[in-house]
Amino acid sequence: MTLEELVTRRLDESVVPLGTRNGIEMAILRRSKKTLGKIITKPDSADLIDGVRIEPLQLHPDDRGFFMELARLGKGLATQMVPEGDRQIQVSFTLTYPGTIKAIHYHSEQTDLWAPVSGMVQVFLYDLRRNSKTFGLINTIYAGKFRPWEILIPPGVGHGYKALGVEPIQLLYFTDRHYNPVDELRIAYNDPAIAYDWETQQK
Repeated sequence: MTLEELVTRRLDESVVPLGTRNGIEMAILRRSKKTLGKIITKPDSADLIDGVRIEPLQLHPDDRGFFMELARLGKGLATQMVPEGDRQIQVSFTLTYPGTIKAIHYHSEQTDLWAPVSGMVQVFLYDLRRNSKTFGLINTIYAGKFRPWEILIPPGVGHGYKALGVEPIQLLYFTDRHYNPVDELRIAYNDPAIAYDWETQQK
Protein backbone atom coordinates (compact mmCIF):
# COMPACT_ATOMS: atom_id res chain seq x y z
CA MET A 1 0.00 0.00 0.00
CA THR A 2 1.41 3.40 -1.01
CA LEU A 3 1.62 6.34 1.41
CA GLU A 4 -1.12 8.14 -0.54
CA GLU A 5 -3.40 5.10 -0.30
CA LEU A 6 -2.69 4.81 3.44
CA VAL A 7 -3.53 8.49 4.02
CA THR A 8 -6.74 8.12 1.97
CA ARG A 9 -7.74 5.00 3.92
CA ARG A 10 -7.14 6.71 7.27
CA LEU A 11 -9.16 9.75 6.14
CA ASP A 12 -12.01 7.48 4.98
CA GLU A 13 -12.02 5.68 8.35
CA SER A 14 -12.28 9.00 10.19
CA VAL A 15 -15.29 10.19 8.16
CA VAL A 16 -18.87 9.34 9.20
CA PRO A 17 -21.09 9.79 6.12
CA LEU A 18 -24.50 11.47 6.49
CA GLY A 19 -25.54 11.14 2.86
CA THR A 20 -26.10 13.58 0.02
CA ARG A 21 -29.08 15.91 0.01
CA ASN A 22 -29.82 18.73 -2.40
CA GLY A 23 -26.42 18.12 -4.02
CA ILE A 24 -24.51 18.55 -0.74
CA GLU A 25 -22.47 15.55 0.42
CA MET A 26 -22.46 15.73 4.22
CA ALA A 27 -20.39 13.90 6.80
CA ILE A 28 -18.77 14.18 10.21
CA LEU A 29 -14.98 14.29 10.48
CA ARG A 30 -14.45 12.15 13.57
CA ARG A 31 -12.34 13.48 16.46
CA SER A 32 -11.55 11.83 19.77
CA LYS A 33 -10.95 14.79 22.05
CA LYS A 34 -13.58 17.33 23.11
CA THR A 35 -13.05 20.82 21.73
CA LEU A 36 -14.59 24.26 21.28
CA GLY A 37 -12.92 24.48 17.88
CA LYS A 38 -12.06 27.99 16.72
CA ILE A 39 -13.48 30.67 19.03
CA ILE A 40 -14.59 33.59 16.88
CA THR A 41 -13.90 37.01 18.44
CA LYS A 42 -14.09 39.21 15.32
CA PRO A 43 -16.82 39.35 12.66
CA ASP A 44 -14.19 39.11 9.90
CA SER A 45 -12.17 36.30 11.50
CA ALA A 46 -10.12 34.18 9.10
CA ASP A 47 -11.19 31.15 11.18
CA LEU A 48 -14.85 31.35 10.16
CA ILE A 49 -16.39 28.32 8.46
CA ASP A 50 -16.70 28.95 4.73
CA GLY A 51 -19.98 30.74 3.97
CA VAL A 52 -20.70 31.74 7.58
CA ARG A 53 -20.90 35.51 7.92
CA ILE A 54 -21.22 37.82 10.92
CA GLU A 55 -22.24 41.46 11.17
CA PRO A 56 -22.45 43.54 14.35
CA LEU A 57 -25.92 44.86 15.10
CA GLN A 58 -26.12 48.59 15.69
CA LEU A 59 -27.86 49.43 18.95
CA HIS A 60 -29.07 53.03 19.40
CA PRO A 61 -29.84 53.82 23.06
CA ASP A 62 -31.49 56.97 24.38
CA ASP A 63 -33.38 58.11 27.47
CA ARG A 64 -36.45 56.06 26.45
CA GLY A 65 -34.69 52.73 25.83
CA PHE A 66 -33.04 51.63 22.59
CA PHE A 67 -33.67 50.87 18.92
CA MET A 68 -31.94 48.13 16.92
CA GLU A 69 -32.45 47.31 13.26
CA LEU A 70 -32.21 43.55 12.69
CA ALA A 71 -32.34 43.21 8.91
CA ARG A 72 -33.22 44.90 5.68
CA LEU A 73 -34.45 42.04 3.55
CA GLY A 74 -32.49 42.00 0.31
CA LYS A 75 -29.54 43.90 1.84
CA GLY A 76 -26.37 42.94 3.78
CA LEU A 77 -26.53 39.50 5.40
CA ALA A 78 -30.21 39.36 4.40
CA THR A 79 -29.43 39.77 0.68
CA GLN A 80 -30.95 36.36 -0.13
CA MET A 81 -33.82 36.79 2.34
CA VAL A 82 -36.35 37.79 -0.31
CA PRO A 83 -39.24 35.70 -1.66
CA GLU A 84 -38.25 34.35 -5.07
CA GLY A 85 -38.72 30.87 -6.57
CA ASP A 86 -38.17 28.33 -3.76
CA ARG A 87 -37.24 31.08 -1.28
CA GLN A 88 -40.16 31.93 1.00
CA ILE A 89 -39.10 34.00 4.01
CA GLN A 90 -40.08 33.04 7.53
CA VAL A 91 -39.35 35.08 10.67
CA SER A 92 -39.36 33.16 13.97
CA PHE A 93 -38.70 33.93 17.62
CA THR A 94 -37.71 31.63 20.46
CA LEU A 95 -37.11 31.98 24.19
CA THR A 96 -34.76 29.49 25.85
CA TYR A 97 -34.21 28.96 29.58
CA PRO A 98 -30.68 29.24 31.07
CA GLY A 99 -28.48 26.18 30.69
CA THR A 100 -30.60 24.67 27.89
CA ILE A 101 -28.82 23.25 24.84
CA LYS A 102 -30.62 23.23 21.49
CA ALA A 103 -28.48 21.27 19.03
CA ILE A 104 -27.45 19.91 16.57
CA HIS A 105 -29.62 20.93 13.59
CA TYR A 106 -28.66 21.16 9.93
CA HIS A 107 -30.35 21.76 6.61
CA SER A 108 -29.69 20.90 2.99
CA GLU A 109 -31.81 23.76 1.63
CA GLN A 110 -32.46 26.37 4.31
CA THR A 111 -30.22 29.31 5.22
CA ASP A 112 -30.61 30.78 8.73
CA LEU A 113 -29.92 34.33 9.86
CA TRP A 114 -29.73 34.48 13.66
CA ALA A 115 -30.02 37.57 15.85
CA PRO A 116 -29.79 36.87 19.61
CA VAL A 117 -31.58 39.90 21.06
CA SER A 118 -31.36 39.24 24.82
CA GLY A 119 -29.19 37.20 27.15
CA MET A 120 -26.04 35.46 25.91
CA VAL A 121 -25.67 32.33 23.78
CA GLN A 122 -22.80 30.01 23.01
CA VAL A 123 -23.31 29.31 19.32
CA PHE A 124 -21.95 26.04 17.91
CA LEU A 125 -21.24 25.71 14.17
CA TYR A 126 -19.84 22.64 12.37
CA ASP A 127 -19.02 22.31 8.68
CA LEU A 128 -20.63 19.03 7.53
CA ARG A 129 -20.00 19.68 3.82
CA ARG A 130 -17.55 17.02 2.62
CA ASN A 131 -16.36 19.15 -0.31
CA SER A 132 -15.96 22.38 1.66
CA LYS A 133 -12.50 23.80 2.26
CA THR A 134 -13.42 24.02 5.96
CA PHE A 135 -14.97 20.52 6.25
CA GLY A 136 -14.95 19.33 9.87
CA LEU A 137 -14.14 22.76 11.31
CA ILE A 138 -15.92 23.87 14.49
CA ASN A 139 -16.67 27.50 15.35
CA THR A 140 -17.77 28.77 18.76
CA ILE A 141 -19.34 32.22 18.90
CA TYR A 142 -20.46 34.02 22.06
CA ALA A 143 -23.18 36.48 21.07
CA GLY A 144 -26.12 38.36 22.54
CA LYS A 145 -26.55 41.28 24.88
CA PHE A 146 -22.81 41.84 25.42
CA ARG A 147 -21.87 41.12 21.81
CA PRO A 148 -24.80 42.02 19.53
CA TRP A 149 -23.97 40.08 16.38
CA GLU A 150 -26.14 38.51 13.72
CA ILE A 151 -24.92 35.27 12.17
CA LEU A 152 -25.64 33.86 8.70
CA ILE A 153 -25.59 30.04 8.61
CA PRO A 154 -25.63 28.37 5.16
CA PRO A 155 -27.00 24.91 4.29
CA GLY A 156 -24.72 22.04 5.31
CA VAL A 157 -23.43 23.79 8.43
CA GLY A 158 -24.56 22.09 11.65
CA HIS A 159 -25.67 24.56 14.29
CA GLY A 160 -26.99 24.89 17.80
CA TYR A 161 -26.59 26.89 20.96
CA LYS A 162 -26.47 26.86 24.72
CA ALA A 163 -28.27 29.56 26.74
CA LEU A 164 -25.71 31.11 29.08
CA GLY A 165 -26.06 33.09 32.30
CA VAL A 166 -29.06 33.37 34.59
CA GLU A 167 -31.72 34.87 32.34
CA PRO A 168 -33.64 33.34 29.42
CA ILE A 169 -32.26 34.15 26.00
CA GLN A 170 -34.37 35.41 23.12
CA LEU A 171 -33.36 34.58 19.58
CA LEU A 172 -35.00 36.10 16.52
CA TYR A 173 -34.15 34.37 13.26
CA PHE A 174 -34.94 34.63 9.59
CA THR A 175 -34.97 31.63 7.25
CA ASP A 176 -35.12 31.66 3.47
CA ARG A 177 -37.55 28.72 3.45
CA HIS A 178 -40.78 28.09 5.29
CA TYR A 179 -40.41 25.40 7.97
CA ASN A 180 -40.09 22.00 6.31
CA PRO A 181 -39.75 18.98 8.64
CA VAL A 182 -38.05 17.01 5.83
CA ASP A 183 -35.21 19.57 5.83
CA GLU A 184 -34.99 19.77 9.65
CA LEU A 185 -32.11 17.31 10.08
CA ARG A 186 -30.62 16.43 13.46
CA ILE A 187 -27.57 14.99 15.18
CA ALA A 188 -27.35 14.41 18.94
CA TYR A 189 -25.90 17.44 20.76
CA ASN A 190 -23.27 15.18 22.37
CA ASP A 191 -22.39 13.10 19.33
CA PRO A 192 -19.00 11.54 20.23
CA ALA A 193 -17.66 11.83 16.68
CA ILE A 194 -18.14 15.62 16.73
CA ALA A 195 -16.95 15.81 20.38
CA TYR A 196 -18.06 19.37 21.02
CA ASP A 197 -17.36 20.65 24.53
CA TRP A 198 -20.61 22.05 25.96
CA GLU A 199 -19.21 22.23 29.51
CA THR A 200 -18.60 25.52 31.30
CA GLN A 201 -14.91 26.27 30.95
CA GLN A 202 -13.39 26.17 34.45
CA LYS A 203 -10.20 28.19 34.07
